[in-house]
Amino acid sequence: MSRLGSALVYGVATIFVLAALVSFVFSLLLKWTDIHESSLTWIIFAISVISMFIGGIVAGGKSQEKGWLAGGLTGLSFTAIIFLFQFLGIEKPFTVEQWLYHLGFWIAASLGGIVGVNLSPARRERA
Repeated sequence: MSRLGSALVYGVATIFVLAALVSFVFSLLLKWTDIHESSLTWIIFAISVISMFIGGIVAGGKSQEKGWLAGGLTGLSFTAIIFLFQFLGIEKPFTVEQWLYHLGFWIAASLGGIVGVNLSPARRERA
């Protein structure tokens, strides 16, 4: 597998692992406290953007070049997986609001990829 392909796999896997951990924590909070789901909407969105950024960093670090591309493709891959799950599994297309959320996710992953390339040890050794 090419370096970009493995970077995408690592980046998307990182995003899903972070999403699972955050979902678990929030499910515990919702179960055992008086917090309501509606009060967590923006917090969940912010954490999702941070998860996408971290996934982009991982993808950019693994690819070691063209971080914007690695991060951007990681964001697009995540969006495609979520869209296919929702469209084929639940039979509902994305709403305009969801497309806007995923546009933000894509931007965050792209920026994360740029940061990840510049943080990678192999990149510093070449400089």
